Amino acid sequence: MTEALPPLLLLGGGKMGSAMLAGWRERGISRVVVVDPGAQAASLADGHVVVVASVDAIPADFAPGAIILAVKPQVASEAVAPLRHLAGGAAIVSIMAGKTIAWLASQFGAGAAVIRAMPNTPAAVRMGITVACAGPNVAPDQRDLAETLLAAVGAVAFVEDEALLDPVTAVSGGGPAYVFLLAELLEAAAVEQGIPPELARDLARRTVIGSGALLAASPEPAEALRRAVTSPNGTTERALAVLMERSAWPEAMSKAIAAATERSRELARG
Repeated sequence: MTEALPPLLLLGGGKMGSAMLAGWRERGISRVVVVDPGAQAASLADGHVVVVASVDAIPADFAPGAIILAVKPQVASEAVAPLRHLAGGAAIVSIMAGKTIAWLASQFGAGAAVIRAMPNTPAAVRMGITVACAGPNVAPDQRDLAETLLAAVGAVAFVEDEALLDPVTAVSGGGPAYVFLLAELLEAAAVEQGIPPELARDLARRTVIGSGALLAASPEPAEALRRAVTSPNGTTERALAVLMERSAWPEAMSKAIAAATERSRELARG
């Protein structure tokens, strides 16, 4: 993209907000106002970025082309309400888990152009994936702007059915934690088998990293790659016989995704 992005208002300068801001810098930002009372957010400021502690401190002449909501859903009500007067013709892009398009419209007004999105933490290294759903009042140029903002940190997919964002939150939103848990458990199991801790950590991390890179580079489905590693009557087959028992990984993963999906729905209701 050669043209600078329009003025942006970012509510929340935490891990995801700052990751998105870093991606936007690479795309060419004209002006961004970050609203975050935390002292650490001050480090985000530069010639194009102003950081303020509250909505009251936003410059009076500031008219954002998009408002990006990157705060925890638990504080959404008090954090979002003061922004209503700034909405105007701005696209409202929310990455808050569980907060529906209808809820956001109730905060910004019935005609608000709301895009609800769920990114994940690999956005910090521009390798995230975001799934988004556009509300009924979103114009084509506003959807395009939202896609540009989200694409700055990884792949983007849009869905028509907003209800899909609950399982998306469970699968890709929480997915990095499940992968990190795998690395954690691999490391611990290696230590149990007598491998020195430093080497165990390196083996676990590089195995996860390399397998992800191989998955990204291959046109084959994950199942085919798994079978290619699994020699008949070999060590991997013996391990998978344990992991693929119905009561082991298959059932546990199904239960985990179902639990996280339900929690996303609870956030919407609460």
